[in-house]
Amino acid sequence: MAEVILDFERPIRDLENKIEEMRKYEDNLGLKKEIENLEKKVNQLKENIYENLTRWQRVQLARHPERPYTLDYVYMMTEDFIEFHGDRNYADDKAIVGGFAKIDGQKVMIIGHQKGRDTKSNIYRNFGMPNPEGYRKALRLMKLAAKFDVPVITLIDTPGAFPGIEAEERGQAEAIARNLLEMSRLKVPIIVVIIGEGASGGALGIGVGDRILMLENTWYSVISPESCSSILWRTWEYKEQAAEALKLTAKDLLEQGIIDRIVPEPLGGAHKNHQKMADILKNTLLEELVLFRKIKPEKLIEQRINKFGKMGFYKE
Repeated sequence: MAEVILDFERPIRDLENKIEEMRKYEDNLGLKKEIENLEKKVNQLKENIYENLTRWQRVQLARHPERPYTLDYVYMMTEDFIEFHGDRNYADDKAIVGGFAKIDGQKVMIIGHQKGRDTKSNIYRNFGMPNPEGYRKALRLMKLAAKFDVPVITLIDTPGAFPGIEAEERGQAEAIARNLLEMSRLKVPIIVVIIGEGASGGALGIGVGDRILMLENTWYSVISPESCSSILWRTWEYKEQAAEALKLTAKDLLEQGIIDRIVPEPLGGAHKNHQKMADILKNTLLEELVLFRKIKPEKLIEQRINKFGKMGFYKE
């Protein structure tokens, strides 16, 4: 796959290319000091750009095709992963994956959206857009986790639930609604992590949890900026203004009390260093799991319901 450089990253890439070119003549022309100065300039530029990203730029980073996906995290963070398939009703949805695993010896049920890396794998994974059977598979695995008293971790990264007629015929809305109900009363801890895109009901279908985390460069909203723009202005051209209005970044949602914690990413985004990002997330999850060791199921459910009941506000 060719390297993807976003528009706001161009100045960084241009300087890096210049440094690479200068290295070829470093010994002959004595360019060591000039290269060191340029490297410092690149680091300063990176910090300045990535600390002051607009909301739309964070949406772009969340969609970066080189970001780690659910299975990447599973294989980098866990041991003894056993994937489960099928909803025992219709089919096995490849857009949602899940199974038992261990994180530093602690058993968990890990479930998440899965995208593809190229055209063939994206078609196989339906671009990370689940059908009803995907949500029913996820619920089956959650109930299995509850049966064996194992915490649930869900990783969210989807542009939305699949909007096709066949999905609606098989009960897309019912499947998502059923998950909301069942997750609200599941008797084991649920930790939700947005690792990329968190769009609408497609994300919320596995998004009810005791703790909700977002990676630094991700978004979570009832609608995508493009769809919001097309509804309000009848064109996608105002997607940047829509992103600003939606306040869909991790910082926004932490301020609003929708999420509980922001997970930092390596400088430049999770796609710059997969293993480092996985290590950061793994350590964060281990810290979060400790919080639930002595909480009884009844208290857990009560706290979860109260948590979501307090979200949002209205004015008459």
